[in-house]
Amino acid sequence: MIKFLKSTFEKLIEGTLFLSSTITTLAIVLIIIFLFKEGIGTFNQTPIEDGFSLVVNKNNPVNELTANEIKNIFDQNITNWKTVGGKNDSITLFNIDNIGEFYSDSAIGENFEFLPQCISDYTENNPGAIAFVTTRYTGKGFTGKILTTTKVNISQFISQKEWFPTAQPAAQLGVLPLILGTLWVSFGAILIALPLGLATSIYMAEITSPKIRNILKPLIELLAGIPSVVYGFFGLVIIVPGIQKLFDLPVGETALAGSIVLAIMALPTIITISEDALRTTPKAMKEASLALGANKWQTIYRVIIPYSGSGITAATILGIGRAIGETMAVLMVTGNAAVIPHSFLEPVRTIPATIAAELGEAPQGGLHYKALFALGCILFIITMAINLIVGYVSSKKKYNAR
Repeated sequence: MIKFLKSTFEKLIEGTLFLSSTITTLAIVLIIIFLFKEGIGTFNQTPIEDGFSLVVNKNNPVNELTANEIKNIFDQNITNWKTVGGKNDSITLFNIDNIGEFYSDSAIGENFEFLPQCISDYTENNPGAIAFVTTRYTGKGFTGKILTTTKVNISQFISQKEWFPTAQPAAQLGVLPLILGTLWVSFGAILIALPLGLATSIYMAEITSPKIRNILKPLIELLAGIPSVVYGFFGLVIIVPGIQKLFDLPVGETALAGSIVLAIMALPTIITISEDALRTTPKAMKEASLALGANKWQTIYRVIIPYSGSGITAATILGIGRAIGETMAVLMVTGNAAVIPHSFLEPVRTIPATIAAELGEAPQGGLHYKALFALGCILFIITMAINLIVGYVSSKKKYNAR
């Protein structure tokens, strides 16, 4: 009877563990599917907000414009239709708010019922005119031509340099500055964290006494438990003013400030994993090196570090992963400027900070909303690539150990 109860209890535990792992796996898969479903929706939409249209003269040979061409037209960087494949005619911008300057109230109608005719009349009398109007004014009575707009595509989404998802009349969805900003800050963080982390791990593994190691290791691991917003406040109060004063900058919120904060946050991961890797070096290898006449530092440099190279690499990559995915601390200290960085003393914006800052204001289901999910897809791909590299490095370490 006792044996039967024990067997039943074990099966119940196994079933519970299996159910738990299945639910967790299914939840992760569903999250990934939802992320990519929303993100891919970005590439089925035009950059013009729903309910609005661009209208021109019905005889204008131009039928389609890209988001960048629309921006340049309304910024008056393009002033002739010939530039976008039309006739050699000047472009005239028409603002619906100024309709009263051209037509009387009676011509427009008390409830704007004659506005479509007014817009048609204006575009007919001004062959170079282009107007950004609501779709309801292009219905009955409208005789002009509605321009189509090139849909957002992946290559433009990744390669364009301007991120203005709420711009009118056409959203500018260029994520290149955000990708480069993320990689720039993360690269700077690793340049700072790797030498410091490696030096600390060598000290803890090979130099210090067990008593000091037992004190330092819990303190270092405690850093990983501090909320990121606390690091952000520390960076905003201490690091940002220091950088501003040291380099005589107008503002201290720069890529360098973000790199320093992320380096501090990545240090516990790098130190802990590297120290564990260094301590796995067989004692016989150390003793053999010393027996051949090498001193302690030569043994560390030529034996211990090369043997632990895979573990140190994995620690570095995991530190990069921590830096790339960080949100709040970076949001607070980098300046949030969506521009391509050229130095560490310029403000930047990262992908996680962009999602955190803009998702709450993006209308659900709109182009801006879906573009932020597309950014999440890019961040997921980068993180997944890092995890695959870690898996490869770890398997290589096991193979070399054999």
